[in-house]
Amino acid sequence: MTLFARSSPGDLHVAAVIPAYNVGNEISSVLRSIPPLVRTIIVVDDASTDGTASIVDRCAAVDRRVIPVRHEHNRGVGGAMVTGFRTAIDAGADIVVKIDGDGQMPLWLVPDLVQPLADGDADYTKGNRFRDFQALRQMPLVRRFGNVVLSFLAKAATGYWRCFDPTNGFVAIRADVLTQVPLQKIDPTYYFETSMLAQLYLIGAVVKEIPMPARYAGEKSSLSIGRVMRQFPLKLFASMMRRLLLKNFVDDFNLESIHLAAGVPLFFSGIAYGLWKWIWFVQHGLPAPTGTVVLPALAIMLGVQFLVSAATLDLQAVPREPVNRGPLLPRDVRLDEGAGGGGEALPGEMEAPLVKEGPRVRRLDEALRIDLVQDLPPKDD
Repeated sequence: MTLFARSSPGDLHVAAVIPAYNVGNEISSVLRSIPPLVRTIIVVDDASTDGTASIVDRCAAVDRRVIPVRHEHNRGVGGAMVTGFRTAIDAGADIVVKIDGDGQMPLWLVPDLVQPLADGDADYTKGNRFRDFQALRQMPLVRRFGNVVLSFLAKAATGYWRCFDPTNGFVAIRADVLTQVPLQKIDPTYYFETSMLAQLYLIGAVVKEIPMPARYAGEKSSLSIGRVMRQFPLKLFASMMRRLLLKNFVDDFNLESIHLAAGVPLFFSGIAYGLWKWIWFVQHGLPAPTGTVVLPALAIMLGVQFLVSAATLDLQAVPREPVNRGPLLPRDVRLDEGAGGGGEALPGEMEAPLVKEGPRVRRLDEALRIDLVQDLPPKDD
């Protein structure tokens, strides 16, 4: 994997990765809506069976930011993102943003997602739809309960106890942090986002959440309850066990390690011994002696105490110091501030705050509509 030097403050390189699978009806509008802050757009066509590939090729012909990448076989959203991550790093990106191809993401919040990364305050940012209380009222009760349970389990699995909405795919990451993540271990399925968080915890990355609007009315989730129940529990448990073992017994040995080493054997041995003795005395029709009852009960209580103490220490061990190389921009520079200029904004476009898109800007919306590329002169600063 290619390592690169940090860009200068006036040359921030933001790349967007779009995993695309059968999104031919939405992909062109998504590409039109991506703000000029994004210099490189990598669209990974994950073996789509509709016209997604040809539409992306047509967009790439009129928008020089678009880089089409194709998979011969479907690898899943995680597999598409790994390909996109590697392409973005090779392109020299400083920050990589994940954007879905179905048009459900609020792209006007890309600057908010990128700002903490550019300032060096975070290594990874993600959206949080659960702060939009108005939209949450429209969510079915079963789905709301499922998301709460899934979020708690994801917190335990990843170690990021302050993060909510773990399956939210609106994320961004510093490229110098991304190079530290073992991409070959990222889950290729819809477990991608949680798998990414689990890997980031092991390198001590700081994660920050950005509030974003939620869309639930009339939206069909690609994550079915059946798929979640079949795939997520085992993967969450495996992620939690791997994290606890590596954190407390491989990479380090601390007070939490002692509590786990004492609590787990006491708790499970107390249950096993008490159950065995209870079955034995019931089968023989004899009353259990006081000592036989107290011994497993004491082991279980001590085990619970040790495990609660270990959980408390784990809650306090959320990474707080970023592992990135430092700020990419001066502290007083805001990405949501325009770069200046007296020209009128192009239809469907946003002002580019820092990154200039080259000597000429192309109107993608009109080119797609009349199949003609119209080159416009740059705005005067």
